[in-house]
Amino acid sequence: MFTVLRRFSILFTMIAEVIFLKGRPSVKVQLSVYGMIIGSIVAASGDLGFDAVGYFFLLINDVFTAANGVATKKLLNSKELGEYGLLYYNSLFVLVPLLTFVVMSGQFEKALSFQRWSEWGFIVGFFLSCFMGFIINYTIVMCTMYNSALTTTVIGALKNILTVYIGMGIGGDYLFSWINFLGLNISVVASLFYSYVVFFETEAKKAVRQLTTVA
Repeated sequence: MFTVLRRFSILFTMIAEVIFLKGRPSVKVQLSVYGMIIGSIVAASGDLGFDAVGYFFLLINDVFTAANGVATKKLLNSKELGEYGLLYYNSLFVLVPLLTFVVMSGQFEKALSFQRWSEWGFIVGFFLSCFMGFIINYTIVMCTMYNSALTTTVIGALKNILTVYIGMGIGGDYLFSWINFLGLNISVVASLFYSYVVFFETEAKKAVRQLTTVA
């Protein structure tokens, strides 16, 4: 059920783009989004449970995911901050709340008393993890800037599906069922169809702009 509700972040992002960015997704884009959601529903149909608190927090997460993507695109379109400025201020504004949470939850003391701060292997791994966190945030911003908030959300969902495919062969904890497998494949096909549609729509827009410039 987690998979089903997380896919609604794609739908929420599409709706938010229409409301706040005045976007108009084509019928093919809409069909691909609906296909991803239907696929996730099919995949989870054998594991439907009800947890009101869990559903609430998942849907809130979806809303914030959509809001983050649309706000990022809107700020990038304004040309006031740029990708580096956006990353900088995003990190700056979250610093105080994050430090407050870390101190109040006792995580700061646990970090100070951690036994491996003197080990080079841990230090290298720690800073590599921090660096890769920056790379992930940077690529998300760049993807949103050159494409759309909806495309970034769809890629995130497709990445999760690919992780499941890899887990089927490596993890050993995947419980195979034909319904779940069918739903996953529906989501993958819908995601690939979305990529196909967006690519050719983008190329068509470029061609129109070039013709307009020549004229």
